[in-house]
Amino acid sequence: MRTKKLKIILGPTAVGKTDYSIETALKYDSPVISCDSRQIYKEMSIGTAVPDASQLAAVKHYFIHSHTVTELYTAGKYEIEALALINRLFDEGHDTLVMAGGSGFYVDALVNGLDDFPAADQDLRNELMARLKSEGVESLRLELKALDPESYATIDVANGQRVVRALEVCLMTGKPFSSFKTSAVKKRDFEIEKIGLTRPRDVLYDRINRRVLNMIDDGLVDEVRSVVQYRDLAALQTVGYKEIFDWFDYLDGKVSAEGWGPTTPGDGPVTSLDRAIELIQRNTRRYAKRQLSYWGRDKEIKWLEM
Repeated sequence: MRTKKLKIILGPTAVGKTDYSIETALKYDSPVISCDSRQIYKEMSIGTAVPDASQLAAVKHYFIHSHTVTELYTAGKYEIEALALINRLFDEGHDTLVMAGGSGFYVDALVNGLDDFPAADQDLRNELMARLKSEGVESLRLELKALDPESYATIDVANGQRVVRALEVCLMTGKPFSSFKTSAVKKRDFEIEKIGLTRPRDVLYDRINRRVLNMIDDGLVDEVRSVVQYRDLAALQTVGYKEIFDWFDYLDGKVSAEGWGPTTPGDGPVTSLDRAIELIQRNTRRYAKRQLSYWGRDKEIKWLEM
């Protein structure tokens, strides 16, 4: 019987997943199926480190610039759409497919399937999103910690969208968000191999710092300005965008030098581009650390130091 295998290339931001996944895809005559919760948005390129034109030309990519920030996209939708694509590509004759990404929840959705979470309460969601904007994520995640310590310890609590969703379920049902994540792993009819890429921490952090500077040189500020009308949408609650939004608030006089923006509680006002860059670098390093912690519990990952 024909063996079908999905190779998932994962790892922290800036570790080198794009180049490695393209090399692997070329080896197996496979496209690259992106598993990144931000690169799917056509309005976001520079700040999400979308593969450049030469990389996109090297092999066919899926789930890059495939959706718009104005339409809510979830891990559940990704599970359905990615699984349909994978099965179609196997049916077309591929024996090995390559997936690449840094979004742990999306990887888990594809590999294990998602539980049947309750439908969103839009009024409560709007209320929590308003609080996220006015209070920042710190207040909401402390409330989540009190209601559901397990979720607080396992989800990306710097991601406002994730915190809002978990808190929403807790408040709506009276039960911990984590209590819904108990169903059996869904069976896939293909083999899955997870390859995790790592680098020494000082090397990874240096790559992150340099990548942020390159993003600025490539026009990140103008890209953020082009989506400022969408800043309250879940997709834009993202490192690299939030910090520059706060700088814009200072420039527009919405935040004084004595205050601070809602996305940088405790950091003080973002009064210059240099300060925004510093925060983006720091917050990206913290995100990479959380990614590694998230995947550190997965014993199925085969780790490869670059």
